[in-house]
Amino acid sequence: MKTLEIYDPAMCCSTGVCGVEVDPVLVAFNADLQWLAGQGVQVSRHNLSQEPQAFAANPAVLKELEAGMERLPLTLVDGRVVGTGVYLSRAQLAQKLGLAPVAAPVAPGSFPVQVGSGCCTPDSGCC
Repeated sequence: MKTLEIYDPAMCCSTGVCGVEVDPVLVAFNADLQWLAGQGVQVSRHNLSQEPQAFAANPAVLKELEAGMERLPLTLVDGRVVGTGVYLSRAQLAQKLGLAPVAAPVAPGSFPVQVGSGCCTPDSGCC
């Protein structure tokens, strides 16, 4: 089974999909990760503000961070860094994982996002 690890920069929520102004890139990326999990890929995601120990425990991640925080997000496939500083598209992720080409995902903004879903509220200012 292929493994995909994402090391996100510090965000208020585990996925960054919370608050009043949600970044559509993060919404689409979250949907892409769910799709990959449905394809049998073992997906794990780590947020610097919530799981710094995961960053410290991975030598490949530490090496990238020595080059600067702008290297985040990091994408690792089977422990090997395959993307830095950007969230890869569904097609790029599928290619890096050796999956069959995929149809274009639904446009960002068409996924429902629940504001105040537990990690942030509209008035909290955390996002």
